Amino acid sequence: MSDSSRSNSGNDIAPKQAPAAHASLLPGMAIVCLWMLGQCALGLMGVITHHLPPVVMLICVAFAVAANGLLKLRRWGWALTLAAVFLSLCYGCFMLFHFHQGPMIVMVAVNLIFFLYLIRPEVLERVK
Repeated sequence: MSDSSRSNSGNDIAPKQAPAAHASLLPGMAIVCLWMLGQCALGLMGVITHHLPPVVMLICVAFAVAANGLLKLRRWGWALTLAAVFLSLCYGCFMLFHFHQGPMIVMVAVNLIFFLYLIRPEVLERVK
C-alpha cells in the first residue's frame, strides 16, 4: 500500500474544499442581469412613449440597482434580483390569466427559469 492510501484509511470522506478567495460571476448570473436591464429599458421606453405611468420609473430603478448588485456579487443584489424576478413572474401570470395576453407566457417562463436558477446553491455561494 502506498502512503497516500494509508493516511486516508478509515476516513472515506473527502476533505471539504475551501471557497475560492475571489468568487467570479457565473454566466447565468450575467444573463439574469441582462434580462433585468432589458426589462428596465422596456419600462423606461413605456414611460417615455406615455404607455406606462411615471411610477414605473421607480420599478425600473429598482431593477437596475438589483442588476448592478448582482453583477458586483453582493448578497443584497441577489436578494433584490430574486424579489424582482419573482414580482415580474407574478405580474406576468396576472396579465396572462386576467387579461388573456398570450405573449406574456414568454415573460413568465423566462422569469420562472431565472427564479429557479437564482436559488441554486452554486449561485448562493458566489454572492457575499
